[in-house]
Amino acid sequence: MENSELLKNLVKEKYSEIANQTKLQNETSCCGVGGCSTVDYAVFADDYSKLKGYNSDADLGLGCGLPTEFAQIKAGDVVVDLGSGAGNDCFVAREIAGESGKIIGIDMTDAMIEKARENADKLGFNNVEFRHGDIEQIPMGANKADVVVSNCVLNLVPDKNKAFKEIYRILKPGGHFSISDVVIKGELPEKLKNDAEMYAGCVSGAIQMENYLQIITDTGFDQVSVQKEKAIQLPDEILSEYLTPEEISEYRNGSVGIYSITVYGSKPATCCEPGCC
Repeated sequence: MENSELLKNLVKEKYSEIANQTKLQNETSCCGVGGCSTVDYAVFADDYSKLKGYNSDADLGLGCGLPTEFAQIKAGDVVVDLGSGAGNDCFVAREIAGESGKIIGIDMTDAMIEKARENADKLGFNNVEFRHGDIEQIPMGANKADVVVSNCVLNLVPDKNKAFKEIYRILKPGGHFSISDVVIKGELPEKLKNDAEMYAGCVSGAIQMENYLQIITDTGFDQVSVQKEKAIQLPDEILSEYLTPEEISEYRNGSVGIYSITVYGSKPATCCEPGCC
């Protein structure tokens, strides 16, 4: 428990710093924040700029996929974005769900919530709201969401079993999620695996892909599938912070892989939980 709280506080600290930087600053520094420390967030990020609803003020370059592209959002849907940051995915989702929809962003970082609310106010959106909350204990009732999205955030959650149980709880029967995240195939070198800053940068917080998918299945989701998979290559200037040249060569030529995946899963349309019917 103590270690989980330490990791959460680390993530809050890092992402509070990032909230006060621009996307350009995040992409042109050696890592997302703090000059030349460790993790280059731009290594993971996908390009949002061509998507309808995109707002540059809300794009801090922190994602590792485009979950809204795969989320099958419909007009009028209630969409929940977990780890909503400055609002990037929320505003894209709102473009699809329309004025009759409802978009709720959840984030545990005060600075991100403040920035997202400012962006929503500038855009004049009255059906997009941002709530302070923990993904392991989402601040909303059961069976409320049609769609849940998340972009490169679940890997930062210490208890992923609890996180997916919460996603299951808030989804309506027949609702679904589309989540972009970072996973591992093979065993990372210990120096990468154990570094706290690499955790905040989405690498060491990632788990084995097969375990990630098994958690989703064990939670009770149906139709679990990987909608997109992309290999991520960490540049040598990052790896050299942790590994010798010989270890980098061994890492490059080994069977270990870091991947961005977008995963889909649906909650069964019928259930016997209180509030389902």
